Amino acid sequence: MSEGDLLKIKLQMLQFQTDVSAAKLARVQALASLRQLLGYESVPENYEVVGDLEYKAVNLSEDDLKAMALRQRPDVRAAQLGITASQSQYELARANGKRDVGATFNYTHVASASTGSFFGNVQLPIFDRNQGEIARTRYAISQSQELSSEQASLALTDVVNSYELLRTSDQVVQLYQSGYLKQSQDSRDISQYAYQRGAATLLDFLDAERSYRATEFAYRQALASYMDALEQLRAAVGTRSLP
Repeated sequence: MSEGDLLKIKLQMLQFQTDVSAAKLARVQALASLRQLLGYESVPENYEVVGDLEYKAVNLSEDDLKAMALRQRPDVRAAQLGITASQSQYELARANGKRDVGATFNYTHVASASTGSFFGNVQLPIFDRNQGEIARTRYAISQSQELSSEQASLALTDVVNSYELLRTSDQVVQLYQSGYLKQSQDSRDISQYAYQRGAATLLDFLDAERSYRATEFAYRQALASYMDALEQLRAAVGTRSLP
């Protein structure tokens, strides 16, 4: 082997070791960030994340996801219940504007004579009929309806953005799974077979190995992007379970 080829192999080894060190650092930083989000004292220092980086297809359409978001998102539900609360306050204000009728009954018994009398009274509101509170609660209903409409629009926008991100990430993952992963592995295996039998140089085999590793790494990144987009879609819809 020439000295030039040996130097190329050493440089590839350096690149590989650098990638391993960068991956270890990224893992430590990700675990630290996750621990901060969970609560620093809620998990032990040497905790591990359990799970696989896997592809899970979402079979719902965009319209179905929008309908689920309007039904299940807590902020949308809270805005809708705000309308109900405003309507109840309006009915209460109207009821307080009415005056109750007061009635009194007196009974007396004197010298074998019994008498009874009824008295009734009612306030006659002329200036104060609770008009101010009635007007305020009426406008509060309109305000709650506008807030509910705005919250629903925000929810639908979140679903559209997250769904498009998921669909794009899904297309990238499907590209790798459609044959590129198999082709990169076959290319590596062919180069290894040829090298072991003297039909290819070591540099040819290492080049095929580097291409295979780069393809696998890019596929893992695409899977991570897809799973991140899936979590964003779950948050936009307001549910952890998506068929």
